Amino acid sequence: MEKLKAAILGGTGMVGQRFISLLHDHPWFEVKTIAASPRSAGKTYEEAVGGRWKLDTPMPEEVKGIVVKDVSDVKNVAEDVDLCFSAVDMTKEEIRAIEEEYAKTETPVVSNNSAHRWTEDVPMIIPEINPGHADIIPSQRKRLGTRRGFIAVKPNCSIQSYTPVFYAWKEFEPCESVVTTYQAISGSGKTFKDWPEMIGNIIPYIGGEEEKSEKEPLKVFGHIEGDKIVNYEGLKITSQCIRVPVLNGHTAAVFVNFKKNPSKEELIEAMTSFSGEPQKLNLPSAPKQFIRYMTEDDRPQVRLDVDYERGFGVSVGRLREDSIYDWKFVGLSHNTVRGAAGGGVLCAELLKAKGYIEKK
Repeated sequence: MEKLKAAILGGTGMVGQRFISLLHDHPWFEVKTIAASPRSAGKTYEEAVGGRWKLDTPMPEEVKGIVVKDVSDVKNVAEDVDLCFSAVDMTKEEIRAIEEEYAKTETPVVSNNSAHRWTEDVPMIIPEINPGHADIIPSQRKRLGTRRGFIAVKPNCSIQSYTPVFYAWKEFEPCESVVTTYQAISGSGKTFKDWPEMIGNIIPYIGGEEEKSEKEPLKVFGHIEGDKIVNYEGLKITSQCIRVPVLNGHTAAVFVNFKKNPSKEELIEAMTSFSGEPQKLNLPSAPKQFIRYMTEDDRPQVRLDVDYERGFGVSVGRLREDSIYDWKFVGLSHNTVRGAAGGGVLCAELLKAKGYIEKK
């Protein structure tokens, strides 16, 4: 099969680097173009990144010599590619504008950014949960005046360690939840080298995260009405988001009430047997088992469990009855794989399999 050619918008930052790493040897997509800010444009990718490669795995050889383009030169970036992965670092208004500009070149955009998550006709997809939200794309194309181009987004990294669990439990009707997320520093695009103040430190505030943690699951669980996606109203979430001295891996401590009265065995069975369209379609990045349950009292742990299913899976432990809420548990997900670039790659695989992304 001939691979689809991809551009990485914002390719020099941490999420852009993760996109490049995940697309190395990908069976369906290849990185053809890398775009970034004007200060990187004209340099090879290796020169543009310099000593700022932030991943444990080395920079793939095939991208080192790619000459970086200016991300604002939309026509030039889009002309040779079939799709774009967006991880640009701009204001929300600038991101909304430039992603629509790329879509209007008839180039599908799969975005890691939050700018379009609340655009009513832009699907915000966790592929195992709401693949049907892709059906809004024809309405979006009508608004944009495109035949092929559109924007799809993945939700925030902070929701990945509990939202899939709630969905796996939907038959028991979770209705209220308190969530505290303990979020890794790579979620802000940093390493300990960049952010030495985080060593041995906790910061009890991450701008915008609590609203995302409370509201984004409701759009993911929502439904299409006409030309917009309408939020689910059966669940209320309140959250606190805390930055902790961990490189990769967001942990969530979750309390939840149900309308029905499931047993522990039913809850564990619903989680561990849950699979979605990525598993049915055998998409290249799909985890074989999306959610696993760990019985040890001290699991999941970031150090031991963050790379479960190559970072595409969710690990859950410490499920037990609570004295105020019905049940409580701890969830763990990889914030730059499942929660960021990997979620974008899996979303693009789903959209290709459904016929929304094709060769130009």
